[in-house]
Amino acid sequence: MRWTTAAASVVCAVLLALIFFGRDLSEWTWTLDNTRLQNFKIIFISIILEALPFLLIGVIVSALLQAFVSDELVRKLTPRNPVAGVLFGTLLGIILPLCECGMIPIVRRLMRKGLPAYIGLIYIVAGPIINPVVFGATFQAFRANESLAYSRFYLAFFVSVALGFILYDRLKQSPLKPERPAAISVSAQSGTASGHDHGHDHRHDDHGHHHHHGHHHGHKHSHHLHHEHNHIDSNAPFLKKLSATPSHIADEFFEMGKYLILGSLITGLMQTFITRSSFAAVADHELLSHLFMMAFAYVLSLCSTSDAFVAASFGNLFPPAALLSFLVLGPMLDLKNTLMMLAVFRKKFVLKFSLLIAVLVLIGSIAFDRLGIV
Repeated sequence: MRWTTAAASVVCAVLLALIFFGRDLSEWTWTLDNTRLQNFKIIFISIILEALPFLLIGVIVSALLQAFVSDELVRKLTPRNPVAGVLFGTLLGIILPLCECGMIPIVRRLMRKGLPAYIGLIYIVAGPIINPVVFGATFQAFRANESLAYSRFYLAFFVSVALGFILYDRLKQSPLKPERPAAISVSAQSGTASGHDHGHDHRHDDHGHHHHHGHHHGHKHSHHLHHEHNHIDSNAPFLKKLSATPSHIADEFFEMGKYLILGSLITGLMQTFITRSSFAAVADHELLSHLFMMAFAYVLSLCSTSDAFVAASFGNLFPPAALLSFLVLGPMLDLKNTLMMLAVFRKKFVLKFSLLIAVLVLIGSIAFDRLGIV
């Protein structure tokens, strides 16, 4: 609803105004001191600036896929064999390296065009780690411990493959959120044969209805639809597809951007209150060190191109296996990308999917430690 979006925007604007333009903070009854407030501002803005370019790339690629790539082509290029499909999704990041912020809109678009859900979900998990950009950054950060750098990619590969086969076996229905009934009922009136002239486009990839009456309607609908139905017909003329693409980019960027800002806000607050003394209390405990670093990676929500340098700074405090948990879980699952997944996928699925990722990473990192790989 537009009024909820407007209300959320006003609240965010007021909060940001208080944070960035409040002059005499001592007059406020906040528990934050000036130093912590400054740290929060730096962290919040850093996360936004770090993730925003990747999100923008993601929605641009999503719009181009919608406009210029047909459903038939996606189905034709998708491997039918589950083993090949799992490997395809796991290694797709080598060809299309993106941060997790930019992958979700792309995967949603590909899934609506016929990409099997398990392949798209593997790409969301594996792509942020198994790509050449992250490969180079990780080895730069761990020049003194290359075995940990290699272990990051080995474990990411094994976790992604295991996750892929589990999803292939257990996922029986689309995890995407159902489309709004109001939007579906309106889109059911929009066959190309009827000559309707709509004031909006539909992005509903599955509609196959046709009107066979020949008279022309000149009216324009004024329905406010969810932007997912802002359809760019891949069979339309090139110029028409090109002109519709910016609108698609703006709609999707606004939807994903809301969750990015909210995730960054929560992440900044969490980082502000977590002290370094909290690390020392659990660093020497085998299981707790893994769990703590996994939770820390989830809260930090770092981009996968920079998290290796953060992990390296804790090398003298935590064992390598705990750092491995941090390096693998963070790009696969963090706070801001969980919020973005909740905007696209069903809540129950996101919860199960997240728990499955965390369990596989924990088991894998402990196994790597016991086997002496890391």
